[in-house]
Amino acid sequence: MPFSSTRLVASILFTLVWMMSLPAQETASVPKEAPSEEANQLQPDPPMLHSDTTIPKVIVFDVNETLLDLAPLKTSVGKALNGREDLLPLWFSTMLHYSLVETLAGEYHDFGEIGTAALMMVAEREGIELDRESARAAIVTPLRSLPAHADVREGLQRLAEQGFHIVSLTNSSSVGVATQMKNAGLTDLFEKRYSVDQLKKYKPHPAPYQMVLDDLGVQPHEVLMVAAHAWDLAGAKSVGLQTAFVKRPGKALYPNVQRPDLIVKDLNELADILSEAKQK
Repeated sequence: MPFSSTRLVASILFTLVWMMSLPAQETASVPKEAPSEEANQLQPDPPMLHSDTTIPKVIVFDVNETLLDLAPLKTSVGKALNGREDLLPLWFSTMLHYSLVETLAGEYHDFGEIGTAALMMVAEREGIELDRESARAAIVTPLRSLPAHADVREGLQRLAEQGFHIVSLTNSSSVGVATQMKNAGLTDLFEKRYSVDQLKKYKPHPAPYQMVLDDLGVQPHEVLMVAAHAWDLAGAKSVGLQTAFVKRPGKALYPNVQRPDLIVKDLNELADILSEAKQK
């Protein structure tokens, strides 16, 4: 059977996200070409929507890290790994890696299950004894109790007041994200919540983004995807969505793909830019 274009796009995106998610210690030994003089010159962040860009009707938000702060997980992960809080990035990248592996292999376990398995893998790699029950306790409950970043509630309220339809799209399960939103005090700010468990394909596969378009009956250019992950925005771009990158601490753009339409420090800056654009 021929390899379909959708699967080809998905395969390319999954390779990119795996490479982007690797922690520094995993990639430090890979030789790199010397950057050109042109590449060394920093490109300015897009300050506003381009003049030929449509003002979106719908804003779709990623949840983990974009809206919710993962910092509290350092404590629980560190405790499970004998005080090694520095292993949180390795655990998170391993979880992302195997979510992609499952999608490509036609398998599906929810994010909590993959997170539990990933923590057990990190523990084994580091010579730390950790059973499944302890690993699950270190991941699932804390993941569902994450606080919102300080800018999130105000930023979302401002965007809703400007008339944008606010929805979320997450790799967490439907049950998991409902609990996350409730515990973070954000439930009332979203018109709809979408989860990849409705398709059993993880972002950045094109299918979850297309699911949102189909359900809302909107065109790709009418939707803005907001995330703190370059791989998530790459997936959104693959189906034609506009994109906005939120520069959360430690996050960076992948330079080999199309830059997002917007780069903002937080949701209040996003609200400022969109408000100004609507007034023009």
